[in-house]
Amino acid sequence: LGSVIAYFTSAKFLLYLGHALSTWGDRMWHFAVSVFLVELYGNSLLLTAVYGLVVAGSVLLLGALIGDWVDKNSRLKVAQTSLIVQNSSVILCGVILMIIFLFKTQLLTLYHGWLLTLCYILVITIANIANLASTATAITIQRDWIVVVAGEDRSKLADMNATIRRIDQLTNILAPMAVGQIMTFGSPMIGCGFISGWNLMSMCVEYLLLWKVYQKTPTLAHKSAKVEASELKQLNVKKESDMKPTEGVQLIIEKDVAGFEPQQEKEVGCAARIAEPFITFRDGWVAYYNQPVFLAGMGLAFLYMTVLGFDCITTGYAYTQGLSGSVLSLLMGASAVTGIMGTVAFTWLRRKCGLIRTGLISGVAQFACLILCAISVFMPGSPMDLTVSPFADISARLFENEPLPTIAPPEHEMIFATGMPNLLNGSIAPANSDPEMSPEPVPLLSVSLLFAGVIAARVGLWSFDLTVTQLLQENVIESERGIINGVQNSMNYLLDLLHFIMVILAPNPEAFGLLVLISVSFVAMGHIMYFRFAQKSLGKQLFVCHTPDPKTAPDSSPPGNTSTV
Repeated sequence: LGSVIAYFTSAKFLLYLGHALSTWGDRMWHFAVSVFLVELYGNSLLLTAVYGLVVAGSVLLLGALIGDWVDKNSRLKVAQTSLIVQNSSVILCGVILMIIFLFKTQLLTLYHGWLLTLCYILVITIANIANLASTATAITIQRDWIVVVAGEDRSKLADMNATIRRIDQLTNILAPMAVGQIMTFGSPMIGCGFISGWNLMSMCVEYLLLWKVYQKTPTLAHKSAKVEASELKQLNVKKESDMKPTEGVQLIIEKDVAGFEPQQEKEVGCAARIAEPFITFRDGWVAYYNQPVFLAGMGLAFLYMTVLGFDCITTGYAYTQGLSGSVLSLLMGASAVTGIMGTVAFTWLRRKCGLIRTGLISGVAQFACLILCAISVFMPGSPMDLTVSPFADISARLFENEPLPTIAPPEHEMIFATGMPNLLNGSIAPANSDPEMSPEPVPLLSVSLLFAGVIAARVGLWSFDLTVTQLLQENVIESERGIINGVQNSMNYLLDLLHFIMVILAPNPEAFGLLVLISVSFVAMGHIMYFRFAQKSLGKQLFVCHTPDPKTAPDSSPPGNTSTV
């Protein structure tokens, strides 16, 4: 009994609990905000598309600056500030949305509808601030606090990373289901009120949990001071440096120093202050490039350039091929199960083969499963037709002045709530939705192989993701964890943005097979980058699988870099 109580009061469990509350609120909000924006704009996806573009662009441009802010300030201050900003923004957004739902008719008549447009802009702006604060929270908790709580035990760090991912997988499925039921049996306004109330309660509990974890882990109060931009550049000039992790940085104790401000501020001109963010942005990307794990991080980023996941694009395509919403929900549940299996496989493989080899094995497993997706393109039922111009749909709308596509019947609303599926074919309806319009059913062999490959590949995908995450945790010096992980987030968003642009350029179902082949190619390129990283790190021992020391795992650190864990 004593050991059970000790576990439930440990810093590790409190960190899990806080992450679960935070992720649950995030997933509810990210799911609901798309539905709200669609509802508000007359069942059009315009606001949802604008919101997605703003979010991706903001993280892409500000990722390095957010990471730099995380590095420059005390851990507790960063965690508490980002928590308050994130939840307060969601609460404020919920209140504004409730007002819009209540008084939409009146707002349409005021100032010729400009007041309502201003409300839309305000909602998207505040929601974007919430997402940026969520990014800061993820960097500080999942990339820094967890490393400190795990201490020097890398096996414990691997287990904690895996548990965090399992929480993510479960909340990805359960949270949208919960808020979806509330919105279905209640109303969008009730959904807004519920999410605002949840975030208010969750913010108070998470704040308390953060304080408890901070008290139970004294080492969180010790942090290496962020070096100046010029020093940061000098520290990262050489990839293969034998510099010690703490060389060039000064260890300070947060409780004795309020922040990391210099004792005497240097007087700088207005131009220098304006240029500072741009210099930080540049130095952050330079530092990222010069990391010994650069190729591993790039390999992970390349996996975001894909339509082979359960995002709006693939689910929308499946809907055009005749799969019902209930079947898609079951497939999403299966993907969550295989994702959790991937976290279990990661911890087992790491113990048996070491961290770097785990990434290799995971990459091979993922790519092997995605071969099924490539084969599905040429199977019966595949609509791929390379004789059809991928720009036909866009040009037809531009030159024939057709109206923008809108979402079809309300019963399909929950499928569209995840994003922009009707880019694939104007408005989407399943092949079997109207017998008169669909005289013959679409063979399901192609789409079945597609989803079999996507679901099976989740095992390798999440194991690979955890491998790269831990490589970044172990091999980036403490004073640069924030900015390096901020740039990594920017890279992920950049490739994710490119995959949406790819779909916009080729939106018709006949071109989807081509998008699948391009996606498989990008996944292959990502794993080739990782293979090159592993080859440089392990040399001739690359394919020699052995059981490493569970705590030290020496083969997880690339040459020329001393782990800080």
